[in-house]
Amino acid sequence: MKDRLKELRKQLNMNQTEFGNRIGVKQSAITGYETGIRKPLDAVINSICKEFNVSETWLRTGKGDMFIDMPEEDEFFKAAASISKENDVDAINMVVEYWKLDPKSKKMFWDFIHKLANNHKKQESEDIES
Repeated sequence: MKDRLKELRKQLNMNQTEFGNRIGVKQSAITGYETGIRKPLDAVINSICKEFNVSETWLRTGKGDMFIDMPEEDEFFKAAASISKENDVDAINMVVEYWKLDPKSKKMFWDFIHKLANNHKKQESEDIES
């Protein structure tokens, strides 16, 4: 399991501190799990699976897919709950402002977001190659 925990954390592009904060454990606990010195309690495994939508079977055994497919509406409600719980004021304001836009402005917004994401992916590829 130690290797799968590290693989998951890397897949999520998080350091040990960020990963631990999301599931309510300290960075030192994550280090222990990833090195095999400590074994995560069932409650920790449940938190990981719930927080990151991870298959418990994959986490425990390596069988199957890492992530569980989630219907888009469930993903939306999970994201909204997380934004609210964390009181992420910028994200809350962004959603409210988007909601106020007319259809033409929403299309312009999405065109910009897609262009930004593509530029980011391109930059990551260039960084990896160099």
